[in-house]
Formats: sequence, C-alpha cells, structure tokens
Amino acid sequence: MHTASNNTLFTPLTLPNGRVLKNRIIKSAMSDSLANGQGDPTATQIRLYERWAEGGLAASIIGEVQGDPRYPEKPGNLVLDDGADFAAFRDLARRGSVDGAHLWLQLGHAGALSHLPISRPMGPSAINFPDFRSESMSLAEINAIPEGLANTARRAAELGFGGVQIHAAHGFLLSQFLSPLFNSRTDAYGGPIQARMRLLVETVEAVREAVPTDFVVAVKLNATDQLEGGLTEEEALEVVAGLEGKGVDLLDISGGTYFPGAPSSSERSTEGPYFIGFARAARQLTSIPLMATGGFKRKEEAEAAVRSGDVDAVGLARAFVLDPSLPITWQAGLVAPAFPRFATLPTGGMTAWFTMRMTDLGEDREDRMDRDINSAITEYEKRDELRVELWKNRFAAS
Repeated sequence: MHTASNNTLFTPLTLPNGRVLKNRIIKSAMSDSLANGQGDPTATQIRLYERWAEGGLAASIIGEVQGDPRYPEKPGNLVLDDGADFAAFRDLARRGSVDGAHLWLQLGHAGALSHLPISRPMGPSAINFPDFRSESMSLAEINAIPEGLANTARRAAELGFGGVQIHAAHGFLLSQFLSPLFNSRTDAYGGPIQARMRLLVETVEAVREAVPTDFVVAVKLNATDQLEGGLTEEEALEVVAGLEGKGVDLLDISGGTYFPGAPSSSERSTEGPYFIGFARAARQLTSIPLMATGGFKRKEEAEAAVRSGDVDAVGLARAFVLDPSLPITWQAGLVAPAFPRFATLPTGGMTAWFTMRMTDLGEDREDRMDRDINSAITEYEKRDELRVELWKNRFAAS
C-alpha cells in the first residue's frame, strides 16, 4: 500500500550503503562543458561545484564524465583516464563536497551520440540516417564496457569523490541498448527487454564490485524515450525490477533523448514535474530510493513530491544555474529567480544560454542574467570549436 511520508525536502536521507544525504535536493547531472578541452577540470568548473556545495544541496552530479576519450558527448567533457590531471580532479572532489555535500561523477559513454568531430559514433546497432550515422559494436566491444566504467568508478573513489551515477538515460550508450528503436541486435544483448537490459545490469554489478561499500552507486534511467518505437514505461518498469538487489543506492528517473529531431524533455511546455507517475509505479517494484529529475521549478512542487512518498529526492539542474544557493533560498522561504523567457528560441539556444550562465557562476559573475540568446549560441559554439582542436591534439592516439 502506497502512503504519504512524513519526510520534507530538508529531512536527511540514509542511502542503502549507509551514506547520508543531508536533505532531499540534488543538482542533477547536466553537461557543464567546463573542462579544458583536454579532459581536465578548470578553475571555473571547480569553483562552480564549490558554489553549488556552499548553496546547501545534498549532492551534485557532474554530467558526462568519460572514462574513454573516444566516445565523448562534447569536447568540454571531463575524461578520467590514466593520463588525467589527478591533482585537478582531487581539487574538484574536495571543493565540490564542502559543507557536507556529496559530489558524484556521472559515468558517460555517448555511444551513437558521440561528438562527430572527435569520435567515431558506435552503438548497439548500425544507424544510417541522412544526417546521422553510427556503427554497430562488436561483442568484444560490448563486453569491455562494464569493466571500463568500473575502472573509472574505482579511480573516482580513489580521488575522493563520493559516488558515481551510471547513465542509462537520454539516448546515450546504455540507454541505446535499452531502446528497441536503436537496439536491433539478435544476440544476448538484443530482443526482449530482459536481454536489452543485460549490459546495464552487468555494468551496475561491475561498478558495485569495484568500489568501497560506502561509495554511492546511482543509476539514471529513462522512464520513456518519448519516441515512437522507443523504450516504453512498461519496459522501463521491468528494468527497475531487474535492478533490485544489485547494490544501487539511488535510482534517478528521467526521460527523453538527445537524438536529432527528438523532442527535448527540458524544453517541454508542460507544467510541473514530468515523471512522478512513473516513480509511483516504480515504488511498488523496488526498495531502491527514488529520485525524479525533470520539470521541478518551484519549491512547492519539490516538497509535494517528497511528502507524497512517490520519491525520496528531487533532481534539479537549470534551477540551480539560475540560483546556485537554491536550497538556502527555499529554506529561508524566499522565491527563486524566474526562468528566462526568450522572444525566439533558436535550436540549441536554451542549452547554450544555460551553459554560458554556468561559466558565469564559476567566475563569480552571476549578475549577468541579460545575455542575449544569440550571443550565447555564438560564444558556446566558438568555445567548442577551439576545444575540438585541443581534444584532437590531446587524444589523437587514443
């Protein structure tokens, strides 16, 4: 029987491995694009996560941290491999976890969505659209994924991070395996959902085994791909059930995909949180603490989700870019800044605006709220162009 809880946004949450989150407010993973183009943290990026930690959140998740530089989402991604600047990563881990905050790395592998100028996109099955191509992975390449991600997680633990989040959402590699739209394999990794989820389960098991028991292992999962022929909610619930007992400390429920032409969750016109109904259904199938990410803009929405018992924590991203001290703001009963509105919204404009705003926060220049969206796109694209060259120079032999 599902019942409401006595928990509030500011009640601590004890995870299955014993680690305690000081409240229920988490900065969910987003691609901050703030690494130096060679996979290492920058002073701006370190300061950004320090500011978020100082702002009162329970945990912050760094999006798209690659263990393998061959399959990045963007040239501003972090790369935690053997050649990484470990001193800079240690500094990031230390400063991003001040004031009792957790700092977790999201284990990335963009698969078929890998950034073309600096990768050779590869996923579960070959894709050959006019504007989108990807090769099919061999069985040996698939078998290497769990160990590769586990090695990155082990390294993160050694450098002082508090946990990792395994990314099985938004159309990146593990999400591609789950989706029948992108996975048409006929071997042990394709076909029914039990086979399509095999790589995710193997990855979770490998990561859990590679890290200390007090190191958090979270998973981000799509409730739905929001694409016809993609992962359905019924199948996603089977994945939730399949993760029970595998050592997952927090299950982050999101949705949508970044494939070209797909509608973006974050640019929906729908009011309110997106995935609470799915979380309510998932609650019946698992004892793993649940978090929902997507659509939370106001304290009342976040509070209601936790009080209802449907989720244990809420994930917000863009709200933290508008107000890096959002938990303190909410706890003081103040109103957070309004989301910006633009007369026209060019493709990719919202992402560019928020990404450049994160740069401002990391440089302690948060008063720059009036950036024109077209100039944000120009700045964002120019910076990526410069980083593509840096990336190629650094990782050409990878």
